[in-house]
Amino acid sequence: MKKIIAGTCAMLALASSMFAAPKKGTVRYLNFKPEVASIYQELAAEYEKETGVKVIVETAANNAYESTLATKMSTKQAPTLFQINGPRGYANWADYCADLSETELYKHLTDKSLAVTNKGKVYGIPYVVEGYGIIYNKAITDKYFALSTKNTPYKSMDEVNNFAKLKEVADDMQKNAAALGIKGAFASTSLKAGEDWRWQTHLANLPVYYEFKNNNVDLTSDATKAIKFQYSKEFQNIMDLYLNDSVIPAKNVGVKTVTDSMSEFALEECAFVQNGNWAWGQIAGTPGNKVKAENVKYLPIYTGVAGEEGQGLCVGTENFYCINKKASKADQKATADFIYWLYSSKIGKNYVTNKLGFIAPFDTFADNEKPTDPLAVEILNWMSKPGITSVSWNFTLFPSQTFKDNFGASLLKYAQGNKSWDDVTKDVVADWKRESDAAM
Repeated sequence: MKKIIAGTCAMLALASSMFAAPKKGTVRYLNFKPEVASIYQELAAEYEKETGVKVIVETAANNAYESTLATKMSTKQAPTLFQINGPRGYANWADYCADLSETELYKHLTDKSLAVTNKGKVYGIPYVVEGYGIIYNKAITDKYFALSTKNTPYKSMDEVNNFAKLKEVADDMQKNAAALGIKGAFASTSLKAGEDWRWQTHLANLPVYYEFKNNNVDLTSDATKAIKFQYSKEFQNIMDLYLNDSVIPAKNVGVKTVTDSMSEFALEECAFVQNGNWAWGQIAGTPGNKVKAENVKYLPIYTGVAGEEGQGLCVGTENFYCINKKASKADQKATADFIYWLYSSKIGKNYVTNKLGFIAPFDTFADNEKPTDPLAVEILNWMSKPGITSVSWNFTLFPSQTFKDNFGASLLKYAQGNKSWDDVTKDVVADWKRESDAAM
């Protein structure tokens, strides 16, 4: 009888183990931003309450993410969820990045060209995006298209889809500035030292993006350590347009700030200004602002590259989710489930939009769950347009701040007539190589 009972107990124990609930796994997230650490702690508690899955959030100190990640990865409590800043970051952490191609979150990514990929596989998913382009005031452009003195064939900005058309419209608006009640088509180009990032970084992204894209450059390789600046002429096209069709003479750009430019736009002294979605606060907050939210629109930065009719805004991020492939399968699955919940559940989406303040690049958000900031709305609209490809942020590959500062100084000399464009081009190529070599 004892043997029978013992045998029965053993069989029951075996059956119990066979049908036991699978291990749920644990999520360990190394957060990049100290300013939202408390929000992630709230999220972790909400998720555990709903699912029973433990989410442990640790936050790196400012400017210490890479060193903290390196330390944590060598411990038994290594993060299951971490982030990289783009292709360069992936190159550093490739041994730890799981393939995310089949994850639910990736399937709902609106623009899959934004993901960090290598050889057809996905290793980084952008979890928040920002964008920049040419902001325009529809009230002023509509007024222009209704002018009897207008000398272009276009009836709305919807028809302006390349540099040639943009130049036609801007040049003609400049001629009709008085009739439109503006000082110039474009806001002033801020080339004062420290105020030139819109040109030496954001605008410079365009030629670099096209050079790497059209030459099939592997962004994780050493091939990015040198450029030919083969789209230098296209960069000059748009730079000249900004300088010539402006509220100020080009010789005055050395004293202008970004705040000056945004004020000019807010006070309706111009129709266009290049900046990102973060600029709405500056526009709306300018004393005497005249620009209504419903009239704030975006146009891609057209430069004259072949095929740019299919180009969208410059959309990107330095924030990509990665899952640690060295974590257990249960922990990897728990982590993938958590980030999908964050961007698909009602609770998660409310945190993303209203507490973290993210523009989320996923199709899981209904219209009433998306940001209401007019520039953020425009970013999302452009990202969802069929046949339009966003320009990725390749400025994360720029070799150094010194490179960018030198480029800005060159642009100032060019604008003031003290440097030829050929010399600007030569210096960009040489500086890129020198700064890349110095960083090796």
